[in-house]
Amino acid sequence: MVLQRLDGLSDREAVERYAFDARWRWAAGVGGYSGSGWARFAHTVLVDMRERLRKSERPDRVFEVALRAAHAAGVVGRRRVLDSTPLYDAVATMDTVTLIRSALRGLLKAAEVELAAQLRAVLSGCDDYVAVGKPRIDWDDPHAREELIASRARDGYAVLAVLHGRELVDVVEQAAVLLATVLGQDLDAGEDGVFRVARRVAKDRLISTVDPDARHGHKTSSRGFDGYKGHAALDPDSEIITATTVTPGNTGDAAAAADLISDLLTDTDTINEQGEQGPIVYGDAAYGTGQFHDLLDEAGIESRCKTQAPTAAGGLFSKDRFDIDLDAHTATCPAGVTTPIRAARGGDGSGIAYFGQACAGCLMRARCTTAKQGRSVSIGPHEQTLANARARQANPGWVADYRATRPKVERKIGHLMRRKHGGRRARVRGIDRVDADFRLLAAAINFARLAVLGLRGTTHGWTAV
Repeated sequence: MVLQRLDGLSDREAVERYAFDARWRWAAGVGGYSGSGWARFAHTVLVDMRERLRKSERPDRVFEVALRAAHAAGVVGRRRVLDSTPLYDAVATMDTVTLIRSALRGLLKAAEVELAAQLRAVLSGCDDYVAVGKPRIDWDDPHAREELIASRARDGYAVLAVLHGRELVDVVEQAAVLLATVLGQDLDAGEDGVFRVARRVAKDRLISTVDPDARHGHKTSSRGFDGYKGHAALDPDSEIITATTVTPGNTGDAAAAADLISDLLTDTDTINEQGEQGPIVYGDAAYGTGQFHDLLDEAGIESRCKTQAPTAAGGLFSKDRFDIDLDAHTATCPAGVTTPIRAARGGDGSGIAYFGQACAGCLMRARCTTAKQGRSVSIGPHEQTLANARARQANPGWVADYRATRPKVERKIGHLMRRKHGGRRARVRGIDRVDADFRLLAAAINFARLAVLGLRGTTHGWTAV
């Protein structure tokens, strides 16, 4: 399984490689060129082994073995570099019609015979929801498309009305929730009572009923993808991957950061007592949030996560042109006007500074704001934290260390993604299976890296030569 992930092979290809490549048999400990001691096996054995591993008490044991050996050899330090990469899902993204039909078909299939008959009795009869393909209509006719969507929506809501208030078995309940989610995210009811496709994109839009965990994601503002995000933490000195996790594609990088550095968060006190160099975490601007900076600071971890500079549309004055005094709760604009910061509700330290009256006759107005009410500046709950982070990263030593260390994780991401099958493209469905597969891939890359580092077993344990 490790060799399969390293070479990016399908199950059938892995069995063929095992059968005809003596190197694979030596690595598996079953002999080389002779036929004794090994036998060819069915590719479905690998499917069964992955499932058994996933359901076991230690599903990450392969990754843990490699990481434990690296720690024992002393090649893993206390610095971490974080990054993420898109993982394309293993299914096709569905449009609204396909989503509704697929959800309805799944619900009818999950229901027992008597309940399925009751559900089919309320359908309009336009569709039996048996065939997988799209209904045959004139797709160039907008009225035909609207009628198709409206009829399937009516069927969906009619079925949910039958189920309302009933006690359902888990599989039927899950299918009903999936149908309700699909109907609610993509449809709006017009004033005439007709359901139409909503002119919006739901915040957490479900894109496939086959893989409900997959989501629309953006690695950059102009680069979108469908599927998941694979997150990894790297020791920049040994280039050993120390942690991985997988999230839906629409999850921000900073949201998964704490999971990637859980070892540093728990071992910080011990490290500091020994008088050794404290831990450091590196990351690009996606990790430079005030909340993550505060988490690192509270744990005694030095942050080398880049923090984005404030920006303003149209080349106007950005927030960093204003002198914000959080102790005095005031803000001073570039023209020298000082105004109080009005605290927002909730007491989290956020607020807004309004310069409306002073902007009326200000000579800098054209360079500051286009709003009729004048300029206002929002103050976030982590304003001081972000200001301190920007001040730190202006240091030339900070910049030099960041530029020398941060790119190493990009190279490691390239190692993980160099094979399309099982690398960039997920081989399985569901976030749990994708997460396990991604961690197994990281384990395979770690084993290869340990070989490069010259890891050897001795009577005293593991050592790197």
